[in-house]
Amino acid sequence: MYRAHILVCGGTGCTSSGSPAIIDELNKELKAQGLEEEVKVVQTGCFGLCALGPIMIVYPEGAFYSRVELSDIPEIVSEHIVKGRIVERLLYSETVTEAGIKSLNETDFYKKQLRVALRNCGVINPENIDEYIGFGGYQALGKVLTEMTPQEVIDVIKESGLRGRGGGGFPTGLKWQFTANAESDQKYVACNADEGDPGAFMDRSVLEGDPHAVIEAMAIAGYAVGASQGYVYIRAEYPIAVQRLQIAIDQAREYGLLGKNIFEKGFDFDIEIRLGAGAFVCGEETALITSIEGNRGEPRPRPPFPAVKGLFGKPTLLNNVETYANITQIILNGPQWFANMGTEKSKGTKVFALGGKIKNTGLVEIPMGTTLREVIYDIGGGIPDGKKFKAAQTGGPSGGCIPADLIDIKIDYDNLLSIGSMMGSGGLIVMDEETCMVDIAKFFLEFTVEESCGKCTPCRVGTKRLLELLEKVTNGNGTLEDIDKMEALCHHIKSSSLCGLGQSAPNPVLSTLKYFRDEYVAHVVDKKCPAGVCKNLVQFKITDKCIGCTLCARNCPVNAISGEVKNMHTIDATKCIKCGVCMDKCKFKAIIKE
Repeated sequence: MYRAHILVCGGTGCTSSGSPAIIDELNKELKAQGLEEEVKVVQTGCFGLCALGPIMIVYPEGAFYSRVELSDIPEIVSEHIVKGRIVERLLYSETVTEAGIKSLNETDFYKKQLRVALRNCGVINPENIDEYIGFGGYQALGKVLTEMTPQEVIDVIKESGLRGRGGGGFPTGLKWQFTANAESDQKYVACNADEGDPGAFMDRSVLEGDPHAVIEAMAIAGYAVGASQGYVYIRAEYPIAVQRLQIAIDQAREYGLLGKNIFEKGFDFDIEIRLGAGAFVCGEETALITSIEGNRGEPRPRPPFPAVKGLFGKPTLLNNVETYANITQIILNGPQWFANMGTEKSKGTKVFALGGKIKNTGLVEIPMGTTLREVIYDIGGGIPDGKKFKAAQTGGPSGGCIPADLIDIKIDYDNLLSIGSMMGSGGLIVMDEETCMVDIAKFFLEFTVEESCGKCTPCRVGTKRLLELLEKVTNGNGTLEDIDKMEALCHHIKSSSLCGLGQSAPNPVLSTLKYFRDEYVAHVVDKKCPAGVCKNLVQFKITDKCIGCTLCARNCPVNAISGEVKNMHTIDATKCIKCGVCMDKCKFKAIIKE
């Protein structure tokens, strides 16, 4: 029996900040103090506050330490663990009050969240099946195998209102029903863990922090639809997730929770991992299936849909990681419990990777129907440096930009579609007043051009032509006619591309044209970038605030700045490469962009 537990985040974010070394140093220091039998160090998944890593929580006090360094470990052990004195300088500031330390769940970041898919992330050791079982793991699988028929399982998922969390929002129970109804000697259950959106890391975090939740859910799905084999398709760029998932699969097999005759009910089900090479198009279900089969990841025409003819030509159920992460809780708590969360047509919660110009970068899970304002200001902590909120991008390269005047929109599938955006897998990028929306559209289109598989002409050629027009505008050579051409081309690409990548690729362009058309006009008519981002349309100017300190001239890499000491300097526009070094170095804010 341990008197204290130290939970250390072992997610990718904190790992990159050095949490494995923190864990090693903690164990070393505890052993030196003779406390290895009294204090347990537990490596967990992501806590959510990714910008504060490395993160640790010491129980029973619940002290939340952030940005911990190796040099802090001896003090934490000697002061907190040995003497019982919390090291206040390392505490996350939001947990410190005059009355003492408040629970992490009471902080602004957490109190409006509702963790269902992320329930065990940051709580258990993902590499220990006993901890998962200790938190109710595999009870749902036991329940369906001993108490429910396959159709009863499907009915529960239908009644819950769960929709696919991979972006499309198709009713999960209906997809399960289609697969169950298909007649075949072999069926498959697959998990989409490809997650290719820039800035998205929701599925990765679930697999790193709670891999057994996905394994258990896939087994339940296999029972419901009549499948005996499962595949998890995950990109090889997720080494920690891949490693922990394999450990979890091996443990489940050892415990008889995967393999032959599970729970002695005559049900056979096993899971294998298939690694992807990082192609964004393989997030599309038919391209993913093609890749699992060992072929180049390209989409196939639909119908037939995978539920009828999928992997190896057999009926295949395909859901993404977050969708599966909800299944066991629906089985254990009942469909009405889940349906009571969220909105009328979008039930439950949604996990978002919150990034961009936001104070609290990280992973959040909110009830459907939470407003964008609540996410940005109440949970995210607002925009740094007092800047104004300009827009939010949801759905990654397939989504659209939400302008500031729609900040009170309730986030759910239908609301986002109605304004030209989409839920997507859950990336949410926040932008401030210094963001150029034309440049943002170009950024996402560059990504889709690079990731297009090239199979269909509208996507392969159309997105390239669209990008060329955007580059023409941001370079200062665009015309009003080019803006009209872009808009028409977007609609042609959407209506004629083969798969979801091409059909949604124009969304960032269309949404920025809809809500920020004035910025496009400024680029082509005034030959100016209002945000001062597009280099060809920006001029650096020294104002009368200059005192002639020469700091800007001494740091200019191309000697474009001249002037005498204590006299106002000038910039030679013909030499200036617009790198911005002068503006960064000026202590008197005497240099502006116009």
